[in-house]
Amino acid sequence: MITERTDVRNVAIIAHVDHGKTTLVDGLLRQSGVFRENQEMVDRVMDSNDLERERGITILSKNTAVNYNGVKINIIDTPGHADFGGEVERVLKMVDGVILVVDAFEGPMPQTRFVTKKAMELGLPFIVCINKIDRPEARPTQVIDEVLELLLDLGADDLQLDCPFVFASAKQGVATLDLGSPGVSMKPLFETIIKSIPAPKGDPDEPTQMLVSTIDYNEYVGRIGVGKVENGSIHVNQDVVIVNHHDPDNVRKVKVSKLYEFEGLKKVEVREAACGSIVAVSGIEELSIGDTICAPEKVEAIPFQKISEPTIAMTFCVNDSPLAGRDGKWVTSRHIRDRLYRELNTDVSLRVEDTDTTEAFRVSGRGELHLSVLIETMRREGYEFAVSKAEVIYHYDDNGKRLEPIEDCLIDVPDEFSGNVIQKLGERKGELIGMTSITGGYTRLEFHIPSRGLIGYRGDFMTDTKGNGIMNTIFLGYEPYKGDITYRKQGSLIAFEAGTAVAYGIFNAQERGAMFIRPGDEVYSGMIVGISGKSEDIEVNVCKTKHLTNTRTSSSDEALRLVPPRIFSLEQAIEFIDADELLEVTPHHLRIRKKILDPRLRKRAMISAAAKNANA
Repeated sequence: MITERTDVRNVAIIAHVDHGKTTLVDGLLRQSGVFRENQEMVDRVMDSNDLERERGITILSKNTAVNYNGVKINIIDTPGHADFGGEVERVLKMVDGVILVVDAFEGPMPQTRFVTKKAMELGLPFIVCINKIDRPEARPTQVIDEVLELLLDLGADDLQLDCPFVFASAKQGVATLDLGSPGVSMKPLFETIIKSIPAPKGDPDEPTQMLVSTIDYNEYVGRIGVGKVENGSIHVNQDVVIVNHHDPDNVRKVKVSKLYEFEGLKKVEVREAACGSIVAVSGIEELSIGDTICAPEKVEAIPFQKISEPTIAMTFCVNDSPLAGRDGKWVTSRHIRDRLYRELNTDVSLRVEDTDTTEAFRVSGRGELHLSVLIETMRREGYEFAVSKAEVIYHYDDNGKRLEPIEDCLIDVPDEFSGNVIQKLGERKGELIGMTSITGGYTRLEFHIPSRGLIGYRGDFMTDTKGNGIMNTIFLGYEPYKGDITYRKQGSLIAFEAGTAVAYGIFNAQERGAMFIRPGDEVYSGMIVGISGKSEDIEVNVCKTKHLTNTRTSSSDEALRLVPPRIFSLEQAIEFIDADELLEVTPHHLRIRKKILDPRLRKRAMISAAAKNANA
C-alpha cells in the first residue's frame, strides 16, 4: 500500500547562474544547527572544489540534509550554468519539489527557463524564492509578474501557478513571506518547505526499487550511486539486480556492500534505509546513471529520460612540441586516455571517443565552459597535453541536409554599446529576436545564434562593452546550417626559431602586432607569440639580439619600450585558437602553436588546402 513518509522532504534548489542557490543553502545549513557555534565557516560551503570556489559557480550537484522540527529535509544544490544542465536533469528525479531561486533585480533569465521547464516536465511543485531583496536596485514586485508569465508561457498547471512566494536575502540569512515586514531568520522558508513540498510516497511492503540519479567517485571505494528509494527498503549485504530502462537486456546480480545517508555535509553509514530516503550505495562496479537497483523477485526498471546530447567537441592529443615533457607529470597517451575515460564515471554529459591515431581523443561536451573546466582540472592534476579549436557537432536530416545547434542568447548591455553588439552578432549569423529597455540605462537583447557563432566571441564582447555586458546562453535545438562564419580576421605572429625571447627581438616584432610573450620566455619554431595587425600570418624572430660594437652594448636593451603582452586565461586561449592551431596545456604554461610546426610543411599544407577548396 502506498504511504507518505511525513518525516522526510526531498527538495532541489534550481536557478540561473549566480542567483544565489549555494548561498541560500549556506543560510539553511547555518540555521539548522549543522555547525557548532564556534565553528569557522567559509562562504558557499557547498562549492567544495577549488574551481567552483574560484569561479563562483556550481559545477557538480551536491547533496546535503538538515533537520527542522523533527523533519529531515534532503536538499540538492544544482548547477545554474547551461553547460552543466545534464546535472540538473538527472537530480530532479530524486526530489518531490523544487525551490526556484530568482534574482530580485535580474528576474528570470535563460537558465531559469531551462531548469523550470525540466521541473515542470516532471510535474514537480514549486516554491519561488525571490532572492537578493537587499540589493539597492531590487524590484521584487515586477519579478513576481515575470515569474508568473514564465510559468504561463511554459504551460504550468494550476498547482504550479498557485505556488508560494518567499522573499529572501540569502547573504543576510533572512526570509519573509511579506515584503512589508523584514525577516529575521530562514524560518519562513523552512516552514514553507514543510507545508508546500509533498512528502515522498512509496510502498514500503513492495520489493526494493531505487533509481540511481547521480554518480560520485572515490579512489578507495570506486563508484557511489546516489538516488531515492522509490519502493520497499534497502539494506547492507542485500542481494539486488541492476537493470536500465534504456538497456533492458543488460541485467546483473550484485550485492550492496555499504549504504549511506546524508547528514549536513557528511555521508553517514547506515545499515538500512526506508522508502523515500535519499541514499548513497557503494561497492557495485560499473554502476551508471539511470540504473535501477531492484530486488531479484521483482526486476522492473524505473523510466529515466536520456540526457541531452553534447553540442561542442575538441580533440585532446599528446603534446609533441619541442618543450614537451618538461612541466607535466602525466604526458603519455595512455595517461591522458585513462584520465578522460575516468571522467565519464561522474560526468554524464561528457563523451570521449578514440580516433584513428592512439595519440588523440575526441571529447564532446555541452559547451566551452564544460570542456574548459575539464582541461583546467586535468592541468592542476599534473597532466600535459594539447587541445584543438572547439567545433560544433552537426546532425543530418533524412535528406542529408546539415543541421547545427542553435543557442538562445540573452544579453544585458549598456545602451551605448548595443549597436556594436548587434553588428558583431549579425556577422556571426545571429538573428535579433527581441530588444527591450531595462532599468539602469541597459538594453536587453535576445538572439537566436548558431553555437559556432559564439565560439571565440566572449573576449570581443567584454572589449566591446568595456566589461559591463552580461551574456547568457541556452541550447534551443538543431536548425539548418546558417552559412559560413569568418572568425578571426587577424593572422598570427609565429616564432621563426627556437630559443629564449629577448627584449630587442620583441621590440622589433611588436611593430607587427600585439605580443603574447615577455623577455626570458622560451619559444620554438611554429609557436604563436602574438597576433598580427594584418589578416595573414607573419613569422618573426623574437630571439634576435643586437650586434655588439664599441658604442652599442646589450645593456642598452633596457631603454627599449616594450608594450605589456596580452596574457590569456585558459578560456581566452581556447576562444583565440584557429582551426590550424593547438593550445599546449601544461601545469604552469599555456602556449598557442601551429599544428604543423615546420614552416615549409605548413606552407605546403596551405597550398594543398587552397587547391582543394578551389576544386570543390
